[in-house]
Amino acid sequence: MREHDAIELPSAPFDAINTMQGLGGNLTTIGAIAAGGLLAVGVVAGGLGAPVLAGMLVALAALGLFFLLAYSAGYIRIGQPTAVADVVKAATDSSAVGLMVTGDDGEPLYVNPAFERFVGDGERDGRLALQQKLAGNAIASAALFRLTRAAERGEALSEEFALDLSAETIASADHEMRTLQLAVSPVARDGGQRAVLWRITDVSADRAREAQRVARVEDELAGFDDAPVGLASVAADGKLVHVNGTLARWIGRSQRAVEDNGLTLADITAGDGAALVARLTANSAAAQEPRPLDIDLVREDGHLMPVRLVARAAPDNEGLTIAAVNLAGEGAAEFEDEAAAGARFARFFRSAPFGIAMIGSDGRIVSANSAFCRMVLDGAAATGTLALDALTRATNAETRTAVDEGLKRVISGRIYNTPVEISAGPKNDHVTRVFMSPFADGGAREAALLYVVDATEQKALEARYAQSQKMEVVGKLAGGIAHDFNNMLTAILGFSDMLLAQHRPKDVAYKDITSIKASANRAAELVRKLLALARQQTLQNEIINLGAVLTDQVNLLKGIVSEKCDLKIESAPDLWNVMVDRHEFEQALYNLAGNAKDAMPNGGTITISARNVSERETQKFELREFKPGEYVLIEVADTGEGMSREVMEKIFEPFFTTKPVGKGTGLGLASVYGMVKQSGGYIYPDSEAGKGTTFRIYLPRYHADEDTAPKTLQRSKPEPKATDLTGTGRVLLVEDEEVVRNFAARALKRQGYKVLEAGSGVEALEVMARNKGKIDIVVSDVVMPEMDGPTLLKELRKDNPELKIIFVSGYPNEAFKSALGDEDFAFLPKPFSLPQLAAKVKEELSRT
Repeated sequence: MREHDAIELPSAPFDAINTMQGLGGNLTTIGAIAAGGLLAVGVVAGGLGAPVLAGMLVALAALGLFFLLAYSAGYIRIGQPTAVADVVKAATDSSAVGLMVTGDDGEPLYVNPAFERFVGDGERDGRLALQQKLAGNAIASAALFRLTRAAERGEALSEEFALDLSAETIASADHEMRTLQLAVSPVARDGGQRAVLWRITDVSADRAREAQRVARVEDELAGFDDAPVGLASVAADGKLVHVNGTLARWIGRSQRAVEDNGLTLADITAGDGAALVARLTANSAAAQEPRPLDIDLVREDGHLMPVRLVARAAPDNEGLTIAAVNLAGEGAAEFEDEAAAGARFARFFRSAPFGIAMIGSDGRIVSANSAFCRMVLDGAAATGTLALDALTRATNAETRTAVDEGLKRVISGRIYNTPVEISAGPKNDHVTRVFMSPFADGGAREAALLYVVDATEQKALEARYAQSQKMEVVGKLAGGIAHDFNNMLTAILGFSDMLLAQHRPKDVAYKDITSIKASANRAAELVRKLLALARQQTLQNEIINLGAVLTDQVNLLKGIVSEKCDLKIESAPDLWNVMVDRHEFEQALYNLAGNAKDAMPNGGTITISARNVSERETQKFELREFKPGEYVLIEVADTGEGMSREVMEKIFEPFFTTKPVGKGTGLGLASVYGMVKQSGGYIYPDSEAGKGTTFRIYLPRYHADEDTAPKTLQRSKPEPKATDLTGTGRVLLVEDEEVVRNFAARALKRQGYKVLEAGSGVEALEVMARNKGKIDIVVSDVVMPEMDGPTLLKELRKDNPELKIIFVSGYPNEAFKSALGDEDFAFLPKPFSLPQLAAKVKEELSRT
């Protein structure tokens, strides 16, 4: 390898010293110049005046004085030249660490002998020789690549790798693998130039010593692995850093699996075991003494194993050290008999799913399980807290008095059998029941026991059950009233139609009859809402796309919301089909839009949107009574005043309204709720006072293979209305209400039909027998004395299976269709008008 110039040192002080010392080395030359100057003065002195000669002598004297002072100060030395660079080069040449300095262009500026011995061939470039030396080792080559990139960026980097070195290239004579450390670091040079220092060091001996130390530690720890005590080191975040073999065997896992899988203390303890350990450790640290705790470990197969453990905080408070004894097997002999019984009670106490607390004679909590701390104190420690304060920290004075009375009784040894309900939470929606009992054998330290049960869900179920019972009663009442009302309204509407047919629009009576019919229609609408409330209305379900419905209803909805409100319709393009009664759904939209408008007297925005909701999405819902599945979601949102929680709880109750007297019946939202429920869907309000309200309706997706509605009621589009209502044929009219029968008979006779009347099912069979079955169609009520409509149909079909029949009723068709099986029939709900009756009869007679 060629000889390289010595590395330049960048330090300014060293450069200055070298400069001054260089001047000292040239002192002879300077002296000769001074002597020549004196000789010249002597030659010219004869030709100059005395003043000039004197000045020249003074200058030469000053120069001589300067050199004398520099020599005294040590800046000029005579006969002692010292090159600092030579000293540095000698030190690096003798170093056992291989050194190479490269310039900006990567070319070596200096290579010491140790580096040359490592790379071998002295005639090659040091950098290329290093690359060739490491070329046979993939790991070392990759390390060299990273180091080269770091050197180019002017960064420092160090890499370690193992390499098989021969005796010719390293001082040792063995051929075993050596661990080498190769490092690069930038070096600044004068003039802003850069250099890179490469260092290669054999660290095999250091790594061997480290391995020996680790082996000694592992040998020491090996003894703990087989100890009869389970040991664990737990990090501050609860992660198990290390477990010994005994504890790993107890929980049915390998040590590597525990540590590599990131298991935590909570993963291997039952219930709130991890929280208990943390709380116990904190208390023990405060008391400066460890305390035992009986908990259950969870094996990988799910089985529990009781242990008694002691936990101590790490010296740096960054984790725990835990020692545990198996109470069910190895190491458990000392805990038999009375100790074992105490351990079993402690397990029950700690792992109980309900809160338990022991109260002292002073009213303070002596001990409490984790469930009590979680339910009463939001997880905070309970020991030492007054039980009265803990239980009533967020209750009213009446509840506090009841708890205080109960505590005083049980602490004094008397029985208190009445549980106290305590409501907590931001909305008082979290309910707990507290049971108290005296503890006779506990002495002064343990005077009473408290049991706390979470009753939130039970209270919610009780409230829902009470609401459903109320709705059922209202529904039965509404259904019963609706049947009688529908009979009367059928007669009123029918006779009104007949009277209108007998008067011209200009007649005075025509307007009065029209008013009577309009009032009857409003009464019929009220009855419809009552039936919807009771979920007993007749729904004529059809397969519809709600996006198309929203598009069709835009103009009507704009008329409802008034000019002060902006209406936005947002519908997804790929909505699924649903099976609903289109008319009832439209009425629900009108109702919700009208309520939204009333909530914004000063104007605002109403948004009606529709989109699909997948089953995966619904599985994340936390909605009450909601069943996951595929739904079409309709949202009606406003930017109005919103509702309070108290109003929200009552909005679906019948006859409840926040509107002024005369402005609402209180049946609007109740009927919407009934329609949605009867259609198999769900409706949920979301509101906050001052922030608007959103109603969300979830209607189940309709699949083509479903057959959930009667065939006679399924239709994909509205049936056309008949313009000519006249017809011919023999009609058997069966109706127990005489006024309804009279109207219907007269109406059909006016249209050209021959009508045979019967007041009951039995009488209808007699009429059929007298006419030898020559009847084209039967129009029959459903609920009648002696024989109801479904029974009559079965009897008539025995002799004439193809006989057509239309049922008319104030009850919904669902009330009787289950009794008919697959029988084919038509249905006309009461109240009906003259045109509706005539059109239905003509339609059925024309059906083949």
